[in-house]
Amino acid sequence: MGCRGMEESMKIIFDSNSENEAFARTVIAAYITRLDPTLEELADVKTAVSEAVTNCIIHGYSGTEGDIEMQCDIQDHDVWIEIVDHGVGIPDIAKAMEPLYTTKPEWERSGMGFAFMEAFMDELEVFSEPGKGTRVKLKKHIGKKAA
Repeated sequence: MGCRGMEESMKIIFDSNSENEAFARTVIAAYITRLDPTLEELADVKTAVSEAVTNCIIHGYSGTEGDIEMQCDIQDHDVWIEIVDHGVGIPDIAKAMEPLYTTKPEWERSGMGFAFMEAFMDELEVFSEPGKGTRVKLKKHIGKKAA
């Protein structure tokens, strides 16, 4: 990793506790400020990262300890973010991505995590294997595209 022209990358690994959701939001916001995002773009990215990390904590690890990896790659004005857990995994990704679907109805969460990620980012991909964990890939273009 490192700087190669306009391409940059960073990766952090943190514990799956709820306090680290705010930490992940802060880290990603600080990292992408080099692109001079609008307040809306910044809020979109922070919200998507927050939802992905919260999914790792609540669903991936179900309150047990584990590592969450967050990698961010910047190329020109495109930001790619990957959030990875090594928890329980998702048996049916399509079902999990349906709005209002949740495996934890007893929590006050509404089952909108993936829907929010999809709404706030330009691209969303989810890869998962039961018993091995989940990888969420997000992409956002920062700044207006040249005409």
